Amino acid sequence: MLIYACLVFAALMLVFTKVPVAWAQHRAGGYDNHDPRAQQRMLEGFGARALAAHHNSIEAFPIFAVGVLVSIIVAPGAPLATTLAVIFVLARLGYWACYLANIALLRSLLWGVGLIVSILLMAMPLWM
Repeated sequence: MLIYACLVFAALMLVFTKVPVAWAQHRAGGYDNHDPRAQQRMLEGFGARALAAHHNSIEAFPIFAVGVLVSIIVAPGAPLATTLAVIFVLARLGYWACYLANIALLRSLLWGVGLIVSILLMAMPLWM
């Protein structure tokens, strides 16, 4: 059951990671709902990092989701799959926080952890 919660939480992170972007847009003269993407391209500093973190969350989710679905099909209820899913969520939360705080090296390491976990989930049929 926890693996499903991780999948749902990872999907919700696509929305959560947009909040600091919208906040930065608001601080940059008000949220431009007519052309928010043009306004986002002009963000600097924290706002630009928040946008990059949001985009990366969108990019990372499909790989993780496929990995979770493959692991559920190949090894339903496998404790390893659940552990990997939890690691992914924790790594992505850390990644997001590091991006916002401008901690580049740790951010990159956490990105790598998330990617490796997603690949391991997808590769479960090779050893299960």
